[in-house]
Amino acid sequence: MKIQDQAVVTMTYVLRENDENGKIIQETKKENPFVCIFGMKQLLPKFEENLMGKEPGDTYCFKLTPEEGYGVHSEDYVMDLDKDMFCQDGVLMETVKQGAQLMMQTADGCPIAGIVREIGDKHVKMDFNHDLAGVHLCFSGEILEVRESTDADFMGDCGGGCSCEDCGCGECCGGCH
Repeated sequence: MKIQDQAVVTMTYVLRENDENGKIIQETKKENPFVCIFGMKQLLPKFEENLMGKEPGDTYCFKLTPEEGYGVHSEDYVMDLDKDMFCQDGVLMETVKQGAQLMMQTADGCPIAGIVREIGDKHVKMDFNHDLAGVHLCFSGEILEVRESTDADFMGDCGGGCSCEDCGCGECCGGCH
């Protein structure tokens, strides 16, 4: 079977900075492959586009510009937030350190990760750009399996051995795909 929308795809990949000789950012191997459902708008569109139509045994290597990946770094996503937001009983929380990644919420309640860039007297400068914003990416790997999806796949179990409904933690299977 070839990769198509709503197919469950098992693959390995190496994500590198810039090109096939760049620094490794992330890697999966055959022993613990990446499993996903294609066409669900949860993967980078250009990533899916480059793999569409491939089948088990196919290898791939392609590059993405920052615009095709996680976007360009934008100063609009760097903000000075009131330091009181990070205090408990008037004391700065231990987790708030320069370089730390903190989970916060947008105004409409969506979770968002930010990096603490500076801690001032009255403000904490947070950077909400994706870690890979502005980075040229190179993906390479192998397609291991392609199969039709089942109802169970849409309940969070893509072959990782559990579903999010089993324990509710979202940790044991990497969360819902």
